Amino acid sequence: MSLDQLPLRQPAEITAIDWDALSAGEGRRLRELGFDEGVGVEALHHGPFGLDPIACRIGRMTIALRRATASAVAVDPIAR
Repeated sequence: MSLDQLPLRQPAEITAIDWDALSAGEGRRLRELGFDEGVGVEALHHGPFGLDPIACRIGRMTIALRRATASAVAVDPIAR
């Protein structure tokens, strides 16, 4: 499942990131924000009508991602 498909408020762990699907700038930004395999993430909010942006929590930060960027991040939901 990708991050853009993750239900809201469902904790998950990043299992893979398709770096080739991202531009060099997007990839650098995600790395700087702490996106990596094994990191916990949670989708908090989708934009109006389910569109961009997607707000997500990684660590203690809340960040906004475009849906296209979030689709390159594979996640595995964690049971509560």
